[in-house]
Amino acid sequence: SALHACSESCPLGFSKIPDDWRPFCCFDCVPCPDGEFANETDIGKCIRCPEDQYPNEQRNQCLRKITAFLSYEDTLGAVLGSVAISFAAISALILGLFIHYRDTPIVRANNRNLSYLLLISLMLCFFCSLMFIGEPRRVTCLLRQMIFGVIFSVALSAVLAKTFIVVVAFKTIKPGSILKMWMVTRLSNVIVCCGSIIQVCICAVWLGTYPPFPDVDMHSEFGQIILLCNEGSTLAFYCVLGYLGFLSSLSLFIAFLVRSLPDSFNEAKTITFSMVVFCSVWISFILTYLSSKAKTMVAVEIVSILASSASLLGFIFLPKCYVILLRSGGHSRKKFFKWVSP
Repeated sequence: SALHACSESCPLGFSKIPDDWRPFCCFDCVPCPDGEFANETDIGKCIRCPEDQYPNEQRNQCLRKITAFLSYEDTLGAVLGSVAISFAAISALILGLFIHYRDTPIVRANNRNLSYLLLISLMLCFFCSLMFIGEPRRVTCLLRQMIFGVIFSVALSAVLAKTFIVVVAFKTIKPGSILKMWMVTRLSNVIVCCGSIIQVCICAVWLGTYPPFPDVDMHSEFGQIILLCNEGSTLAFYCVLGYLGFLSSLSLFIAFLVRSLPDSFNEAKTITFSMVVFCSVWISFILTYLSSKAKTMVAVEIVSILASSASLLGFIFLPKCYVILLRSGGHSRKKFFKWVSP
């Protein structure tokens, strides 16, 4: 509350405001508002702190703001980094398992080359989330969303190719047909290449028009300067996400249509579950991202990358690992654990 005085001085941190209802020698001492200070007594108007500074609690001087960003020194950054590396290691282990058992029926039946490509893409997806942790620099700001978008498009194109292969294998071509084998191979290559190239073109247009760049946020957090990556073109950013949404929705639609096929190696059901989780994660991301600020925005995107990648890894590959290791007899388990042991 204001202090009323006719002869006393206004202390530091207060400004002197005339009182129109009292004699001319009387005035009110009003505390300086947010962002302003008074380092002299009886000052007529508080002074605004520079943008990179903020007033102390007494409002009698300005203090320099500290720079902040999501780093590995933060508990959140360290946890997210550890989770990303752990999932990448699991992806590498499953890839090794699939290569080791490449001639088993379950690996061969689900197009092992696409499985290899999907596992490598998921491993890179987990690693690319690490680019969002640490001080934003020009190179990381330019590349992190591009790398994320392209790698995810490769992964989703591989999933889409798997769903098309289910349709080709069980719906359109007679079993054992030479045309079937040719179609499966060629079609999967075309889908993966086209699906990835379209995303590369979107990212190239983004880089050529209004690319991301390092920026600062002076106002979201009191007493802090948040270092962040400005995405440049918001439209391009949502085009990248929208294209990923298109690929995942198409995979979900096709997988849902053929989910009831009787074959024991049919991947449609697991792909359906993984795509439902994937789409749910990214819809939640967009809703949360729009209302987030500063470091929270970065953390939300990292969590979305990890959760959606983990859903693909878990639903599509863990059931196969179970079949390979636990339903194929003790010989396979002993052979595998002997292989991974130093």
